[in-house]
Amino acid sequence: MSSRALVVEGGAMRGIFAAGVLDAFLEKDYREFDFAVGVSAGSTNLIGYLAGDHGRSRHIITDHACRAEFINWQRFMSGGHLCDVHWLWHQSLQDVPLSLGRHWQSQTPLWVVTTSVEDGAPRYHQATPDNLNEIMTASCSIPFAYRQFPTVNGHPMTDGGLGDSIPVRWAYEQGARDITVVLSRHQGYRKKPSALTPLLKPWVKDMPGLYAGMLKRSQAYNDALEFIDNPPADCRITVIAPDRDFPVNRLTTNGQKLEQGYWQGHQAASVALGVQPLEAVG
Repeated sequence: MSSRALVVEGGAMRGIFAAGVLDAFLEKDYREFDFAVGVSAGSTNLIGYLAGDHGRSRHIITDHACRAEFINWQRFMSGGHLCDVHWLWHQSLQDVPLSLGRHWQSQTPLWVVTTSVEDGAPRYHQATPDNLNEIMTASCSIPFAYRQFPTVNGHPMTDGGLGDSIPVRWAYEQGARDITVVLSRHQGYRKKPSALTPLLKPWVKDMPGLYAGMLKRSQAYNDALEFIDNPPADCRITVIAPDRDFPVNRLTTNGQKLEQGYWQGHQAASVALGVQPLEAVG
């Protein structure tokens, strides 16, 4: 039996776009999905949406994620984390609680993507009350920006975007034939191989699987975009993506730009739902 899936890409602070999209969905009570799958910031956006917590992701990205406890270049240069995802997840959970009881009762499974440090391949975890903290932290752990590798079921993991940034093909393989994809870059974007990757080889000499995954990343990313542009005949894909002038980058902390990014997502979702977009408000 075919099903409907919601796929949300990550992208660190670029996740503000998805926060706007998913808030617009909640405002229209649009929850027409049999399952959802998210990567990194996409997964944290999704848990707020599935719990029905309107505005939570927007609040966290524009507040907690802009604090020095999260992004801190001085700490990074001293050997600490650039992006302390463990702090961000746990502190925001304490300050802005999730309505998790409502989510677990909703019967819409959430799948979270991580990448195995051992072989560089993606892992797909269904979120449960027992594993939520570990899979969320692992999925958001940008290699080297977060200097540890969180474990899931005893295995070291890192950023899900390394192994499968846009798990649309995986959603199709699970039976989804009507897939909504929320991207964090404009349509037409293609990822170029990073010039930084070869320079990192000495740092991962004991982790050949991870390095192999890093080398494959741009091709895997572009393969997902090709699947979106040319889906199988039995699959319908709806794409919600930022404009080319989207003002938010991976580590943007400028409040005005983040608000612009949020409202761009909100308006794009409204258009996709066929309703009149709201004007941006404070």
